Amino acid sequence: MSAPSGPDLLPLRVSELSYAVKGAPLLDRVSFTLDRGSRTVILGPNGAGKSLLLRLCHGLLSPTLGRVDWNDGGGCGPGRHAMVFQRPVMLRRSVAANVEYAVGCHGLAGAARQQRVEEALLLGGLTALGGQPARVLSGGEQQRLAIVRAWACRPSVLFLDEPTANLDPAATGIVERLIAGIDASGTKIVMTTHDLGQARRLAGDVLFLYRGRLLERGPAEAFFTGPATAEARAFIAGGLLW
Repeated sequence: MSAPSGPDLLPLRVSELSYAVKGAPLLDRVSFTLDRGSRTVILGPNGAGKSLLLRLCHGLLSPTLGRVDWNDGGGCGPGRHAMVFQRPVMLRRSVAANVEYAVGCHGLAGAARQQRVEEALLLGGLTALGGQPARVLSGGEQQRLAIVRAWACRPSVLFLDEPTANLDPAATGIVERLIAGIDASGTKIVMTTHDLGQARRLAGDVLFLYRGRLLERGPAEAFFTGPATAEARAFIAGGLLW
């Protein structure tokens, strides 16, 4: 598998990032820096701002205050950043054609495009399904297709929003192995999850959000063995957070 192309986007610097709707703050002065290395998992209870933070970093929303600064200015295209949503949209075409369309939009043609499609389907365990309509796949298969479709464009950073939220344990395990494979290819993974078991399995470092604020940031092992805040301790213990 080839590494992401183009200038490196990392580090990503998020500075005093805030987002409000009708004056109500949904994200409040969040600051952190992400660099190459381990997978980053964003944790927190429902409504903490996890998905919102991904959308702001990816540029789908503009912050009310603060900045999102990529190493080379960000933007779209090969070697940039991509995002996969909890409920991905499948194009009305075959599995292979979904990937082919994505890489074609990034300028690949001919044999190079076909090779990229084959690599993506192989990584996702979807080669045998390449000719099937994408919209008839199972939920887990669609999620894998969405992930490898994004990866086929060789992003430096891949944002994943609750990638296994609606999947059974078997499908979840397959997606987790896919995420590990993409990480091994050189793409930085930044993902949200509500599944503490999954976070323990996949996270190298953790950002813990609560009520729109970043309360903790650090290595996953330290977070899970000795969280610094009462809110994080309650979250890990499965307690209710208000």
